[in-house]
Amino acid sequence: MSSRAFRFGVQLRQASSALEWRESARKAEDLGYSTLFLPDHFDDAWSPLVPLTVAAEATTTLNVGALVFDNDYRHPLVLARDVAALDVMSDGRVEFGIGAGWLTKDYEESGIALDSPKVRIERMTEGLEVIHRLWTEETVTFTGQHYQLTDARCRPKPTTPGGPKVMVGGGGKKVLSVAAKYASIIGVNPELTSGAVGVEAAKTAVADRYHERIGWIREAAGERFESIELQILCQFEQITNDRETMYANIAPVFGLTPEEAKDVPIVVVGTVDQVIEDLRRRREMYGFSYVVVHDIDAFAPVVAALAGT
Repeated sequence: MSSRAFRFGVQLRQASSALEWRESARKAEDLGYSTLFLPDHFDDAWSPLVPLTVAAEATTTLNVGALVFDNDYRHPLVLARDVAALDVMSDGRVEFGIGAGWLTKDYEESGIALDSPKVRIERMTEGLEVIHRLWTEETVTFTGQHYQLTDARCRPKPTTPGGPKVMVGGGGKKVLSVAAKYASIIGVNPELTSGAVGVEAAKTAVADRYHERIGWIREAAGERFESIELQILCQFEQITNDRETMYANIAPVFGLTPEEAKDVPIVVVGTVDQVIEDLRRRREMYGFSYVVVHDIDAFAPVVAALAGT
């Protein structure tokens, strides 16, 4: 399906020290990863903006970003200013990931209202419009259902003309349709309407559902589909010589046979050669050329073999 070259990101959560964090960023860069990501949740993961700034300062080519900022946690004027400043400080190495929010525990812990998916997606869409205008216009006056701004300014403007690449993640038709219209990068996920990662979400990660999601994106994107980079965040990953046993153990979570589980995009299991073959096959099946993993060292040989090809 896709002839786009592979690139790889790594998502980390924290480090034991500032020194270790800088060393991890430099290692990711040296090993050929394109991007270092942090999640945006109220758990043991670090809040993204400061560590991403430090990672950008410690490197020269590595992109940085949140995978992804929850739109509900920050007003778009605040987020636009923060991300623009990071883009300036990194000399344009920001990938701006944003989502509508999904993790129930975050909302319960913070007391932020957990509105319906429809309302959250509509609010994110408004937020995207506001942020784009703040990055490209001198002053912004905006009256929407969720946000109202009067002569608002974003200083500094991003280094990247028009602002950093926008990346939207999601698993449902509505949010992926919004992504298809606004995003340069789309992170295609299982459906997380349950508000947690579990069996219910896993059962939406099967091959047929991913083909359906790509269809939704293609339909909503129209002519711009070919310009969109499709990203997958791996949730089960291991370099191992015992691939068959691993798939036998994983398959029941998805309600699949072990052979069927080998087509689940969020699972990457096998020897280095088997993983390379799987990623090439999945790029052909689904279009995923941007692969995000969690283990810098284990997947370094895969990155060395595939990045840029």
